[in-house]
Amino acid sequence: MARKNHSLMSDELKMELAKELGVYETVRNEGWGGVSSRNCGNLVSKAIEYAEKNLQNSTK
Repeated sequence: MARKNHSLMSDELKMELAKELGVYETVRNEGWGGVSSRNCGNLVSKAIEYAEKNLQNSTK
């Protein structure tokens, strides 16, 4: 089965998180392939925190 080629996160959010984690320059110069697996995992963790916070705020 083919995967749909769409993102759950906007590029703006990805870049904001990359700046927070200090990997923005790497992304800008080398693309996402230049980011270590650890930093990608950290980025996902931050994105989950962000989503959970937004979900809590929207249900209040």
